[in-house]
Formats: sequence, C-alpha cells, structure tokens
Amino acid sequence: MLVRLAPLIFVLLWSTGWIVAKFGAFHASPLLFLVIRFSLAIVVFAGICLASGAKWLESRRAVLHAAVSGVFLHGIYLTGVWWSIAHGVPAGISGLISALQPLMTAVAAPFLVGERLVGRQKIGLGLGFLGILIAIAPKLAATDASAIPLIPVLVNVAGMAGVTYGSIYQKQHLHSGDLRTIALLQYAGAVVFLAPLAFFFETPHFDNSLAVWLTMAWSVLGLSAGAIALLLYLLRRGQVSQAASLNYLVPAAVALQAWVLFGEALTVPIVAGAAVAAVGVYLTTRRRETAA
Repeated sequence: MLVRLAPLIFVLLWSTGWIVAKFGAFHASPLLFLVIRFSLAIVVFAGICLASGAKWLESRRAVLHAAVSGVFLHGIYLTGVWWSIAHGVPAGISGLISALQPLMTAVAAPFLVGERLVGRQKIGLGLGFLGILIAIAPKLAATDASAIPLIPVLVNVAGMAGVTYGSIYQKQHLHSGDLRTIALLQYAGAVVFLAPLAFFFETPHFDNSLAVWLTMAWSVLGLSAGAIALLLYLLRRGQVSQAASLNYLVPAAVALQAWVLFGEALTVPIVAGAAVAAVGVYLTTRRRETAA
C-alpha cells in the first residue's frame, strides 16, 4: 500500500514548500529560517532514531556520504529556492525551474549511475515537461521579463542542479543503511554548510510571531520529516529519474492549494497541463513488466 500511496503523498507534501517559502519570507530571512529548520529537523530525527532503535551507519565513509548528500539535497537546493523567492522570483518561474529537475536527472543518470531509460520513460519525461509549459504559459506570457531579477533566477537554477546531483549521489553511495539515520546526518551536513552562509552573507531577521513558528512547525514536520522521508524511500526503491519525474506534478499541486487556500484562479491551462504532466509521470514511473 505504501508503495502506491508514497508518490501521491510526497507530491502533496512537497508542493506545500513553495507556499511555505513565500509565506515565510514575510516573517524571517530565508537562510536563518532554514538553519533553524534544519537544526530542529536534527532534533526530530535524533528523537526518532533513539525511540525506534535506528542503527548507526557501518562506516565513516557512509557517514560522510550521508552528510555530503544532505548538503546537496537540503543545503544547496532549499537555499536556492528560498533565497530566490525571497528576492523576487515569481512562483510561476520558480515552478518552471523546478520542472527542469527530471530532465536534468534523465540526462545525468546514465553517466553517473548507469540508469537507462526505455522509450516509454523518455516519452513520459517529455510529456511531463510539456504539461508544465501548458500550465504556466499564460502566466509567463503575462510576466514582464525585465522585472525578473537575473541573479535570483540563476540561484534558483543552481538549487535545482543541487537537488538533482544530490538525488544521484544518494543513489550512488547510500545503497543501504537505516534511512532514519541517513536523514539525521543529511540535516547535520546541511547545517554545517548553511550556517556560515547565513552568518556572513545575510542580515538576520526573525519576527518570532505565531505565524512564523506555525510555518516552521509545518516546514520541519511536514516537509523536513515527512516529505524527505518519502523521497529517501522512493530513491531507495526505484530509479532517480522516476523519483525526479514526480516534480512535474508539483506546480499543479501548488496551484490547486493556492486556489483552495487563497482563492487564486484555477485556469483551464493549469488543469490541462496537470493532466498532461500526470500522463507523463505515469509513463515514467510505471514499472516494466519485463526486464529491459
């Protein structure tokens, strides 16, 4: 049952990250918020590991690999997304950039982990990207390109490249080991990476309001614990390209949540694009009945 429900639950949880990032920007500076979030995630996973008797990784090399993967999966990725949104990148543009990850992964995976996509999966990746373009094309057309800051866009792209390589790195070097312990070490690596950046390159701001702590609570429990645990589970069970293709559904899920929570328009292109992207994800992730 978990195998079938995990991708859907992951998309629903992961898609809230864009809303949380936009809302959190009103109450705290992005890097400081993430340092606190990662630190609290360490506490959460330490408690989970102690309470459930999770096993420590067998070698120092595995510990190092877990920490390094955390730098890419959490540190570089979330820093890129949160910082860029806080510095003026529209949600639609950021959503399109996030949809580049499956294509980045499909290009890199054959060289780095030897994954070969069959024709059906290649078509699925193409359909997924086409669906994203259909969904956000009207918003992109209505956006003044000159008003989009170039540096934050490049930082956002760097963040997506970080999570792409982090997913592949995880597949390369962490074939086994307790996922609870791996998650703990990944957040430790992210804190070591991000804390100096927050200290030297950001004017810290945290308004200590109820709103920011509620945002923090969801970021830690819903995203850093729930969504990341599911991502590690999906990476362990399947191809990195399959797990990455789920990002095609994220922008549509964000649009749906914005419609429910904030009354934003749910347009025909968004619905049509989501349908095309869903077909693409199905083709990419559906298990083959016979070996390649």
